[in-house]
Amino acid sequence: MATHQPLTEHDPMQHTSRVVPIAAVILLLGVALGAFGSHALADRVIPARLDTWDTAVLYQLVHGLGLLLVALLGRQPGMPSLALPAWSLGLGVLFFSGSLYGLVLLNQPLLGAVTPLGGVLFLIGWGSLAWQCWRAG
Repeated sequence: MATHQPLTEHDPMQHTSRVVPIAAVILLLGVALGAFGSHALADRVIPARLDTWDTAVLYQLVHGLGLLLVALLGRQPGMPSLALPAWSLGLGVLFFSGSLYGLVLLNQPLLGAVTPLGGVLFLIGWGSLAWQCWRAG
């Protein structure tokens, strides 16, 4: 029987082991929301709103895969903490895709004002990932 030792506060595995299930849920929801948009919304919203929905799904799926990449890279020896990229990408999905889903479902264009915040979080996530990987050598 395998025993698991508790992870210390400074163990990079502590952060990355939590990223994988979060990324998996983001990806699962991306697939489900993509199907919902194709089947349930196609006849209920104007084509421009359906395009908005598709953009939200695409960004959710891409950044869910990005979170998996962060988790894998975070397990590499000598890699500094990838908490900032993980948090930024995860919150980016919430703000970017979430605001677009809300815009379509609630027909509230004001929610589109939140979307750029998600975009900035994506940029921070990818930029900080590049920086951390560069530093790790």
